[in-house]
Amino acid sequence: MCKELTMIAAELKPLAVEFCQRLIRVPALSGREEGVADLYLAEMEKLGYDEVFRDEWGNVVGIIKGTEPGPTIMYNCHLDHVDPGDYSEWQGYDPYGAAIDIDEMENQDRTALEKTEVIHGRAASDVKGGGACQVYSGAVLLKLREKGYKITGNYMFTGVVLEEPAEQLGMIKLVEETLPAKGIPFDGVVSCEATGLKLYLGHRGRVELKVTVEGVTSHGSAPWLGVNAVNKAAKFIEKVEASVAESALQDPQLGRSSIALTNITCSPGSMCIVPDRCYITYDRRLVPGETPESCVQQIQDIIDAISALDQDFRAKVEIAAVPRISYTGKGATLPNVKEAWKISETNPFVQAASAGLAKLGQPVKYGYWDFGTDLSVVCGRIRKPSVGYSPMQELYCHRPIDKVRIDYMEKAIAGNVAIFLEMCQLASDAFVLD
Repeated sequence: MCKELTMIAAELKPLAVEFCQRLIRVPALSGREEGVADLYLAEMEKLGYDEVFRDEWGNVVGIIKGTEPGPTIMYNCHLDHVDPGDYSEWQGYDPYGAAIDIDEMENQDRTALEKTEVIHGRAASDVKGGGACQVYSGAVLLKLREKGYKITGNYMFTGVVLEEPAEQLGMIKLVEETLPAKGIPFDGVVSCEATGLKLYLGHRGRVELKVTVEGVTSHGSAPWLGVNAVNKAAKFIEKVEASVAESALQDPQLGRSSIALTNITCSPGSMCIVPDRCYITYDRRLVPGETPESCVQQIQDIIDAISALDQDFRAKVEIAAVPRISYTGKGATLPNVKEAWKISETNPFVQAASAGLAKLGQPVKYGYWDFGTDLSVVCGRIRKPSVGYSPMQELYCHRPIDKVRIDYMEKAIAGNVAIFLEMCQLASDAFVLD
């Protein structure tokens, strides 16, 4: 079957490339993903998926049923992308143009540049290139089924809304509400976040911390009559940087925990008024052994220590939570957290993915993301085995050099299918994480 699916993937590559171009040409900023959702739904219906639907949050789902009972493997992408930024930084390319040409790209191990055919545009690498491949991997399965091959288990494609804001609202609503309500179970997940055809097995967690330092206003001509919240915040910021660096944990695969100040503002923020509030936002990356709650407590301990020495210092820390509204009009407010997670190379789910790639002759290599993904929900929180596999490369994400290799797309179409076929041979207890 490997030879057959490789031939079918090659035949379908032009259609997958053209579909990827159409996806890139439709802007899909977070909360405005409807146009791209429509494209995914229409493409799956055209290809003949057995079931295609949109949920009330705007997530899209397509299911291909096997000829034999077995597990359901979810192949997942997200529908939204980040802002393209200043068009002048795009080296002459239109971020929504989806131009194809020959360009230099990093090789799989980032040891050399290679000239190869690529598609340019915002979200080519995050994640429309991978989403197009996952949809067309389903098309390969449909053709294999038509040819009479036995297909064990079910292939489920999902595209979720509002991934980029980081609260994971789309994925959470999909797995906690939509799929249970429809009686659709799933056993494991393959994400198409950028991996460069490697199998990615985890990433650090994230919590967005909001700190408010309090002061007292006064006239700018008499600052001694007030308490300048920004001045007080300066002492606090210095202490945070030193304390987190000193106590940072190191995970052998995921790296070191860290903190970054990403935003700072004050109020009233007017001429001649000493500010009485300073608002600080931190991006805190955590590794196994840390939790969002422990990260909050770490900041609270710093606040308490400074307050004990300075009676005018007052501050509070909390996990940020911002209301998000989907393009369908549904909205929710969730804490901005991502669990750290990783899965072992020896896990049966990972070994099945490795075996599938090996049967195609693709090199089996492992990696871990620097950034976070929605797999924090499915692997970190609800404990479903998960891996990442896609044609895109992490280096190009969120940058004005956003692009995807077309040769990698063809390999990913076949690779997704080979991974699925191997995973569906696993016994049910292989889908239980320790």
